[in-house]
Amino acid sequence: MPKIALRLFSLCLFLLPTLSLTAAEWSLKQTDKGYQINIDDKLFAEYLTDFKGTPIIYPIIGPTGQEMTRSYPMVPEGKPSEKLDHPHHRSLWFNHGDVNGGDYWATSPAAIKHKRFVKAEQDAQSVVLVTENEWRDKEKAAVCTDVRKIRFGLDGENRLIDFDVTVTAVAETVVFVDTKEGSFGIRVPGRLDADGNRKDKNQSGGTIVNAEGLKGDAAWGKRSSWVDYSGELDNGDVVGIAILNHPSSFRYPTYWHVRTYGLFAANPFGIHDFVKGEKADAGSHTMKKGDSFTLRYRVVFHKGTSESLDLSKIFEEYAKLP
Repeated sequence: MPKIALRLFSLCLFLLPTLSLTAAEWSLKQTDKGYQINIDDKLFAEYLTDFKGTPIIYPIIGPTGQEMTRSYPMVPEGKPSEKLDHPHHRSLWFNHGDVNGGDYWATSPAAIKHKRFVKAEQDAQSVVLVTENEWRDKEKAAVCTDVRKIRFGLDGENRLIDFDVTVTAVAETVVFVDTKEGSFGIRVPGRLDADGNRKDKNQSGGTIVNAEGLKGDAAWGKRSSWVDYSGELDNGDVVGIAILNHPSSFRYPTYWHVRTYGLFAANPFGIHDFVKGEKADAGSHTMKKGDSFTLRYRVVFHKGTSESLDLSKIFEEYAKLP
């Protein structure tokens, strides 16, 4: 074989493993509950249009093939490593604890109702769902609507969920009230809890760290462009979840309602709880009919701890998105 052809053949052999590792086949499957998002015929995530009064994403399978959020309350008995507390922490969700007096965060007569899928499509790189939802008070009257654009993608081995949501006032006046109980949340798996607050007290907990290097409880209530929550799963895999806040997002950088017992939430409204000395309505946001705001987050499900990847660089790339 001529030398040039031999070199090309060798180069192809070198590249083939890389191509097979990075190529992924995406597929969408509609169900009576919503949509399943699959990678190479294996479940990545499922969008559920309603779970006890709010749309959620559950389950979410990470890069090691393990679930990346707590299974309770979607699985009533949970797992041995999970505390069965806060039943309103529903995997991955978006709502708020006080909108015109309605509690959409906890179990309440107020509810967020799925209206329709505006878009459900896939291409070679990702799956995109666009949904329209209506926030209804206890009298079932519409208070506001939201449109969510949710993109499921990959960055190497990391699995990504980009979550953009625009909320628009329908009532004459809509107030997102200052409360720490909100808004874009994940409940991490039991073994990742940073304080070891789980059924098995012999297990060590995970680690919380933000972009400024604050760890654990020190990251609670602080503003930051990203926070990472990492630790060991039941099977021994070390994984992490990072949530990034896009610079174009309302009130960037957001405050973080991130708790060592496993709650991981971005909340731009809970200022008086987070900042000592602030007045009670410091974080409240009032809209007139037709007004809107947009929140943007990227969730990165990754192998290893936050130290095993360059989150500053990942954030810089995300921040470049228009």
